[in-house]
Amino acid sequence: MAAPLVECVPNFSEGRNRETLDALRAAITSVLGVRLLDVQADGSHNRSVFTLVAPPDAAAEAAFRSMRVATERIDLTKHTGQHPRMGATDVVPFVPVRDMTMDECVALARRLAERAATELAIPIYLYARAATRPERERLPDIRKGEFEGLRDRIGTDPAADPDLGPRHVHPSAGVTAIGARPFLVAFNIYLDTADVAVAKQIAQQIRTSSGGLPAVQASGFLVGGKAQVSMNLLDIDTTSPATVFAAVATRARERGVGIVKSEVVGLIPERAILGAGATYLKLSDATEHLLEAKIRSVEGPTLDGWLEELASATPVPGGGSAAALAGALAAALVAMVARLTTGRQAYAAVQQRVVAVRAEADALRAQLRRLVDDDAAAYARVSEAYRLPKGDAGRRRAVDQALVGAAQTPLQMARGAVRLLALAREIGAIGNQNAHSDANVAAALAGAALAGAVENVRVNVAALSDPGAGRALLEEAEALERDARAS
Repeated sequence: MAAPLVECVPNFSEGRNRETLDALRAAITSVLGVRLLDVQADGSHNRSVFTLVAPPDAAAEAAFRSMRVATERIDLTKHTGQHPRMGATDVVPFVPVRDMTMDECVALARRLAERAATELAIPIYLYARAATRPERERLPDIRKGEFEGLRDRIGTDPAADPDLGPRHVHPSAGVTAIGARPFLVAFNIYLDTADVAVAKQIAQQIRTSSGGLPAVQASGFLVGGKAQVSMNLLDIDTTSPATVFAAVATRARERGVGIVKSEVVGLIPERAILGAGATYLKLSDATEHLLEAKIRSVEGPTLDGWLEELASATPVPGGGSAAALAGALAAALVAMVARLTTGRQAYAAVQQRVVAVRAEADALRAQLRRLVDDDAAAYARVSEAYRLPKGDAGRRRAVDQALVGAAQTPLQMARGAVRLLALAREIGAIGNQNAHSDANVAAALAGAALAGAVENVRVNVAALSDPGAGRALLEEAEALERDARAS
């Protein structure tokens, strides 16, 4: 039976600093069982939205680790952006996905809130379904005055006191709202005008609090030179994106303004898009005629899809990702042999060491699984740098920086593969002998991962305008390979 699954959508007050965004990604994906589905960073809003799914405890752990990174790296006293904000980690909602009730998500949110308040010294507001006070249910009501206003109010105005944590804002990380809610869709519509007053007027007309559409929050901003109606759709089954789009279009047309485009921030349930298309085409049974849905229903597991991508004519994913996957498979086998040994009387003398091997293998599996995606992302950055105009004075530097990054990722794989090779040999010697062949396969896969990783380091360093700039990376990779052969 499938495990319970929860969605978590932490929002961070950073949309420009790539190193911080990468650190947040690494913190989230470091937790075993977490799948990061989407990251959207907006420089104008200076905000990022991460969408992950995981079993409940893993989701809460990933959220906490990312909150810790945000607290360390994001300083709200220096933050500017279009989007209202009150915290480095601004909001962390949990959403039930599978075999989870809303009440269980509320309990999960409150556990995370208590931990963050205690360990990070951040004031926490419980909101939406997790709210303990009715005036805390709506996020805009909590966020009034933003960071600066709450900094002045907390500790002096009892109405602003947090639900948990200190009665003063964190000096750089501010405050955070943590809660539980149904699926929410962040939906923006760009108008063909720079007059932000038009967007603000339309937002006021359509939002619930002004007597407009039910389950809609809306504001107006100027983004990229265009007026934007920015909305949270709190219940797409009550008010769909198609309904909202039509309402905004009508009110814009009344003012002689057109619509340039719309966008979804984060993810959206497919029924919302299908519903919009069906409404426009006046189809009553659209879902019964979807080719891709029928194909998905007869396809094998997700791994088949990834292998199809690997076999396709596109360069991503490629050899680096395959090497990381080989390492992750090796780690899974090492952990399997360890688990088949745990609790067996015949191996009582090595139980403590077997448990340690299992824990290290699980950690390496999570790391190498993340590197499957990281390698593809690193290659994409190299390709992006090469697409800069050849006359651009910064092109060569951008390419070199991307190549160094693309060499660092497989170097991390190589380090993990060498350690896995040792663990596979060790568990093969001390572990359950009925699974000895599995340990041997793990060692072979770890060796393949190492060879593939070193080859990718070598290729990326060779492509540098000055290969000496990557010499240290290549020397470490080749030394790892030599040591592995000698052992």
